[in-house]
Amino acid sequence: MSEPVAINPRIIEALYSEALVLSDEVRGAFTLSGRLERASLDEDLTRVALSSEGLRTTTRMMHAIAWLLNHRAYFLGEISQLQLRRHGRLAPDMRRSEPEQLALLDPKIVELVQTTRCFYDRLLRLDSNWRLSDHSQPSALERLRERLERRLAS
Repeated sequence: MSEPVAINPRIIEALYSEALVLSDEVRGAFTLSGRLERASLDEDLTRVALSSEGLRTTTRMMHAIAWLLNHRAYFLGEISQLQLRRHGRLAPDMRRSEPEQLALLDPKIVELVQTTRCFYDRLLRLDSNWRLSDHSQPSALERLRERLERRLAS
């Protein structure tokens, strides 16, 4: 088994670009899908499925982008590793889709939803490996900088 990939600025930038493209696709799919192209037995159920899946998928991507922005800020020196560890967490329990609702949606939308889930799962694995790989305490210099920042902020 290969060693987990360490998170670095290049990986974060590539993932951030991918997240932006994917988020734009999500926005477009759920905006354009306001008109139901497939007639179903119960159009109201389909509208509910579309709305709830649109909300889940959009939320999933916004969490992913927030996580990536925190890592970008860390690599740019805008936040410390301690701040990143405290506030740069992904929610591991993002609500999954209900199969009955997905069955009502257009296959292209279902595929997009699955793509966002796979993307989010990749970020979860990266985050988990990163948190497990570095149990070290912040350096003395970083602790001093944090104390100075708190004093200056008061």
